[in-house]
Amino acid sequence: MVELEVGPVAHGGHCVARLEDGASPGGRGRVVFVRHALPGERVRARLSETGPAASFWRADAVEVLQASPDRVPSAWPEAGPGGVGGGELAHVALPAQRAWKAAVVAEQLRRLAKDERDVVVEAAPGDDERGGLGWRSRIDLVADASGRAGMLGHRSHEVHALTAMPLAAEAIADLGLFDRRWQPGARIEAVAPAGDAPLVLVDGVPNVGGRADTRPNARTVVREHLRLGDREYTYRVAADGFWQVHREAPAVLAGAVLEALGDVDGATVLDLYAGAGLFTLPLADAVGPTGEVVSVEGDERAVRDARRNVHDRRNVELHAGEVARVLSGAVDADSDVVHADAVVLDPPRVGAGRKVVAAIAELRPERVVYVACDPAALARDVSYLAEAGYGLTGLRAFDLFPMTHHVECVAVLQRG
Repeated sequence: MVELEVGPVAHGGHCVARLEDGASPGGRGRVVFVRHALPGERVRARLSETGPAASFWRADAVEVLQASPDRVPSAWPEAGPGGVGGGELAHVALPAQRAWKAAVVAEQLRRLAKDERDVVVEAAPGDDERGGLGWRSRIDLVADASGRAGMLGHRSHEVHALTAMPLAAEAIADLGLFDRRWQPGARIEAVAPAGDAPLVLVDGVPNVGGRADTRPNARTVVREHLRLGDREYTYRVAADGFWQVHREAPAVLAGAVLEALGDVDGATVLDLYAGAGLFTLPLADAVGPTGEVVSVEGDERAVRDARRNVHDRRNVELHAGEVARVLSGAVDADSDVVHADAVVLDPPRVGAGRKVVAAIAELRPERVVYVACDPAALARDVSYLAEAGYGLTGLRAFDLFPMTHHVECVAVLQRG
């Protein structure tokens, strides 16, 4: 156990502290990444990962000796020190959580993209009223050795049995998942789609009333409904496929993307990492009958869903395959991906990378709208786009993962 003066926030849900151990490089003190703390606090911490050759150590704050005014009673104590992952900021007041995330986004842009700007993280509708709880429309659980539903510990394979999951939407909480006994080791997925009945999968098999539904026609997909202005959209999504987790995220992000693009009537818009078509459908309406949306997705399940979701859209061209290979023509020699007036991309957490950025730049779009769930990956790709002549002209950040360190950004880059 060590005492630490907690310093600034860092990417990954922890703060930076220094421990004078007499053997740290440069004599400035050993860098320790501390979870469950706040900047300016003095804490007693339990070291969790150490080693003389490690570039940094890790620790959990287990006792607060001097508290920050932004500290509040944890909204999810089971996600505290030694607990489950997925709620590492539950001890932080909601405005301070957003300030924390804003600082991380700004720091990553400054360090990796050499871009100096003030960042404001916007709340999703309804989150303040709910205290940052009840927003998850999808949760993953695992049964412990006794068959109790729970979650894995942070950076651990140990299952912690739970009696509730405060971040889960009410429709999921009402399923009684924590009141049952499951097969030890079973993976339990619960989905509460917007405007459709909840669905539970156990080890990938639909489960109704606590029993596996093995019928050939058992329900394995959900319908997601989205309203943007005066338009409504319905999506077919595999229950275990990818969809935005926050109940308001689809509308928030789709609205931000359309606003960032501006007037694209008659344009050709490239929709990369398109998933089941969240952005594709609104984009198809935005470009109109004289425009075109070229959608690219590599996940086979998402492509199947996307084909059904855009089947009646004559101005959508769907390409299945790894984004970099599709853009290079390696997947489809007859590909029409040779021009784009604008590009929308929503890559996985690792980002797009240099190869995809180079392929985008070769198309010479006027504008690139980049949706990112990782500030470091975003900042790196922004630097690559800057090398290709695209400047960052706008950025919005959204708190679509309250109680966690995750933040979603929509960046706008314009060709110089």
